[in-house]
Amino acid sequence: MRNLVLALAGSILLTGCSSPAGMGVLGGVLGAGAAGGSYEYHLKRQKDRVEEDFKAGKIDQKEYEIRKDQIARDSFFQK
Repeated sequence: MRNLVLALAGSILLTGCSSPAGMGVLGGVLGAGAAGGSYEYHLKRQKDRVEEDFKAGKIDQKEYEIRKDQIARDSFFQK
């Protein structure tokens, strides 16, 4: 992911922000960043919901671990 961001940042510098291509690349980078942030926020809400369900006794330890692991695998930022 970092390599992609660095490559896109480099292409912006090479094409220049005043050119239509540079602005297109910049728009793509900003759009991808916003989408990624939104997706991670959604996963955070899912993780919070799983923890609430576990504390409330709606799910057992095994189900808690399974769901938490699935959320971690879906995340861009593996922990």
